[in-house]
Amino acid sequence: MAFRREKYVDKGGPSGGDGGRGGSITLVANKNLHTLRDFTYRREYKAKRGQHGMGSDMHGKQGESITLEVPVGTIVRDKETDQIIADFTEDKQSFVVAKGGRGGRGNARFATPTHRSPREWEVGGQGETRDLELELKSIADIGLVGFPNAGKSTLLSRISKARPKIANYPFTTLEPNLGIVPYKDFYSFVVADIPGLIEGAHEGKGLGYQFLRHIERTRALAFILDIAEKNPEGQFKILQSELKNHSELLTKKPFIIVLNKTDVAGDEIKLNVDKGITVLKISAVTGENIELLKDTFYKLIKEVEELEENFE
Repeated sequence: MAFRREKYVDKGGPSGGDGGRGGSITLVANKNLHTLRDFTYRREYKAKRGQHGMGSDMHGKQGESITLEVPVGTIVRDKETDQIIADFTEDKQSFVVAKGGRGGRGNARFATPTHRSPREWEVGGQGETRDLELELKSIADIGLVGFPNAGKSTLLSRISKARPKIANYPFTTLEPNLGIVPYKDFYSFVVADIPGLIEGAHEGKGLGYQFLRHIERTRALAFILDIAEKNPEGQFKILQSELKNHSELLTKKPFIIVLNKTDVAGDEIKLNVDKGITVLKISAVTGENIELLKDTFYKLIKEVEELEENFE
């Protein structure tokens, strides 16, 4: 509340300006981010409040907003209601998750021809406060699915510029690694190295829940089987069973089977699977049949695109 005080001006009238609106918090998808690691170190974010209104009809400044970047594939839930409020599927997609409160109104707003010296004014509104839960599900054209140490990370590093951690022990990969695979005529596609599954993953064994959810966001699958280990058919059946027990929809994704490590076990091993399923033998270490694998991935993606067009 303020009134004009000018020389030679009697009863200058109300001059209280409005308060500024509070800052908001916005989430923006960034295709170059692959984890939500930053949010584990800082859990609370608060935008600036708006500035108070002032005399001489001066409005207060708006509060500074906050923009937080999240990876493409992030799902945002309201923790209280468990309702999904945002699903980031594209780069630069944005969503305001908490709006700033509106600014209060100064007494100049309440002046009327019959009420020229108002002493009324209005308090600004409270900004939104929300407790959110962020979940990341990778988005890729092809998801590499297999047991730990099947050679998925080695394969990804062979076909793309991604450099995942590679070591000779289980669960080297604890979060999905995405690689962009260049192909002919300037075409490229995205392949995700999904952390290794084990039997019982759908029950949470071996961080199974965290690993399985990433597979939901891939368009097609490549089962990577380690033929240096015994019974590749058994590996395939267990992997299929884990996907089915997690979600029936995962079993409907188009897929191919890749028999890896021919450099160790040779290429004599045969796999008894249903007719029509593509089976390819490769060595991620030596590069054997890698170009053929890229061709097969490309054909698989085109088949998926055709199915998606027909579905639409």
